[in-house]
Amino acid sequence: MKTVAFSTLGCKLSFAETSTFEREFLEAGFTVVPSTGPADIYVVNTCSVTAMADKKGRNFIGRLHRLSPEARIVVTGCQAQLKAGQLADMEGVWAVVGSEYKGELLKIATAPQLDRKVFVEPIGQSLKYFPAFSTTERTRAFLKVQDGCDYHCTYCTVPLARGDSRNAPIATVVSQAKEIAAVGFKEVVITGVNTGDFGKSTGESFFDLIKALNDVEGIERWRISSIEPNLLTEEIIDWIAAGTKFLPHFHIPLQSGCDRILAAMHRRYNTDFFRRRIEYVRSRMDNVFFGIDVIVGFPGETKEDFDTTYRFLEQIRPAFIHIFPYSRRASTPAADMPGQVSEQEKKARVQALEQLCEELHGEFCEANRGRREQVLFESTNKDGKMFGYSRNYIKVERDFDPSLVGQIVDVIL
Repeated sequence: MKTVAFSTLGCKLSFAETSTFEREFLEAGFTVVPSTGPADIYVVNTCSVTAMADKKGRNFIGRLHRLSPEARIVVTGCQAQLKAGQLADMEGVWAVVGSEYKGELLKIATAPQLDRKVFVEPIGQSLKYFPAFSTTERTRAFLKVQDGCDYHCTYCTVPLARGDSRNAPIATVVSQAKEIAAVGFKEVVITGVNTGDFGKSTGESFFDLIKALNDVEGIERWRISSIEPNLLTEEIIDWIAAGTKFLPHFHIPLQSGCDRILAAMHRRYNTDFFRRRIEYVRSRMDNVFFGIDVIVGFPGETKEDFDTTYRFLEQIRPAFIHIFPYSRRASTPAADMPGQVSEQEKKARVQALEQLCEELHGEFCEANRGRREQVLFESTNKDGKMFGYSRNYIKVERDFDPSLVGQIVDVIL
């Protein structure tokens, strides 16, 4: 076995883990090849956040087997933890590697033979923490700082796939950040399942972590991939606003703008708290980009409830809305709730929010027109153009200039 191909079907956290697998295979002498062609081993890092994600993962594995019938396919990620038996029965699958065995993935993939296909243990209190960071992206890296979640929202399978909240010590995370800086990255995105919950297993805090990361030499920009509104404290906001490397860009899950639905979801805030948190950030920082997650069609969500969410989003005016139709997931309380919303109605609500998102994003970009900003440019050359992102996550296009790749440049938006 000489070649290996990696595919990530999940979130930024999964990208960080896949990149860590890739470094291990490279150190073992493998050549990494694209998953669009033949390989000796395929590693597929799956997602299971929705039924569509499950289907996409299975279809992708089937395509790989047809592409290279003799290849070993090793499946990991959330779907591997939740649907191990189904995946193990698929043609071409060599092994299914769950959360507890991620540190042994290379050993499992390259073993002369296996006495079992499924390496998955039930989620429990003693899950290992698998440290990870990415170095395969060209202009920004992803640094995993936390895994698992203790929140158990009624629609979510992530705690079933990832286990309880846990993390490495700050010293370990800082050491990884220094490795990233040594490679030459100027921007890092810190990621986790419930990122702001960092510290549960080490007695530290997320605030302690970001202060330590801010001091890492060589990294010029930090982004927080996602943070719960109740964990984005005023102390953190004040510190970022005082002048740090952390950027005015926040991805905050709302999920619903209706308090009745938020209570049914078992979210840990109401709309008044969420609105006040957004207002506080804006009072301390200018030109902040807010990306907001919203689920539509949660069981029991009436047309009036959806309209309430729509009006709330109009009031708080985020720069972008990440919209998800509710997906019924086995073993979650919401799956058995009455008032399941039809797929047709979910689609209509998604379309309504997509139109609102387009309006709000256009409004945000227009409000920033004429401002001087710092943009980190990427290496992609598309029809003679290159792209980059401002500090507040506005995508910028300009004529391709190879000397600007990976550079932070002052521009007038």
